[in-house]
Amino acid sequence: MSLTSIESFCGAGGMSHGLDLAGYDVRVAFDNVAAHIETHNNNLGETGQVLDASMVSGSDLLELAGLSPGQLDLFSGGPPCQGFSKQKRGADRFQDPRNSLVIHYARLVRELNPRAFLFENVQIFGQKRGQHLIQEMMDDLTDYAVYGYFVCGTSFGLAQSRSRFLMIGIRKDVSSRIPVLPIASEKKSVRDVIANMPPPPDDCSEHLEFHNHLKCRISKANEERISHVPQGGGWQDIPWELRLPCHQVTDPKKGGWPDVYGRLTWEGVCPTVTVGFDSFTRGRYGHPEQNRAITPREAARLQGFPDWFRFYGNRMDVRTQVGNAVPPPLAEAAGRAIRAILNNENEKVIGKHPDQEFNGRQMALAV
Repeated sequence: MSLTSIESFCGAGGMSHGLDLAGYDVRVAFDNVAAHIETHNNNLGETGQVLDASMVSGSDLLELAGLSPGQLDLFSGGPPCQGFSKQKRGADRFQDPRNSLVIHYARLVRELNPRAFLFENVQIFGQKRGQHLIQEMMDDLTDYAVYGYFVCGTSFGLAQSRSRFLMIGIRKDVSSRIPVLPIASEKKSVRDVIANMPPPPDDCSEHLEFHNHLKCRISKANEERISHVPQGGGWQDIPWELRLPCHQVTDPKKGGWPDVYGRLTWEGVCPTVTVGFDSFTRGRYGHPEQNRAITPREAARLQGFPDWFRFYGNRMDVRTQVGNAVPPPLAEAAGRAIRAILNNENEKVIGKHPDQEFNGRQMALAV
């Protein structure tokens, strides 16, 4: 039985695609960036809307979805997380205006009154930096039992160590069962995911057979630098005379982030795919063998997107859509856990999630 869903802050559609795989009918998905909605609609159907979460109301969304009050099964979304990033420093980090979108998300939950909600954000949101907003959400959503999860992408079939924080809310009159996320039976490596990709064209054009498979232009100097880096290596492996001035230090601890100019290993996993994934100057995004960074298509595979999924817009649009996406396999797992409760099913759980010990602490989130 298909369940109805509305998604906020949908981006390119990673969560929408995962929820579709989990058996949900995503009636409406919205975001305030037109390029994101173009990608969403070209891949997943004309359900995307350009809307501002701070302005739209629950009744507006229900009307767009063709639903009456009380008919919505799931409201999902991941408000922008840059305000909580570890990379954001200073006393003003808590005043980032994007943080208020979390409260608008809670407002929409209250106005929509879905049977369940799914919230996704960076891992640190579930720690000290997000505690004040979590508490505000809890105070506003007293009709829901809320459970928190720290998860890693490797547990859901990704060759990526992407750590995230999820909150799942189940309306108290629906069920008292605790959602359990099903995990993948096998781990994947970078080799499993991108080894069979042909090299992208040398002229930086898009590959004729693979959407978004094109390499970023780099200088001859950077091409020479990365050529000296072995799998798993980084800027420390670059000959002294070729290093950037900031890397010409005798103490590696003083040369900055060790993943800069880093090269992936075939048998390992990729670190978190960020908006800067197509530049190895931004982290460990160098191809395991070729002297280039990974392409948007390779990054999309590492995020769990199928090859038919094309990303639209300029280079920055595509980088943002891929780097900020909710990995579809993670969304599918969360959707299955929620569906099992809403449909009173016995969801098969393979193994135990390594962070499932948070179940003990998640009871402190329940209201």
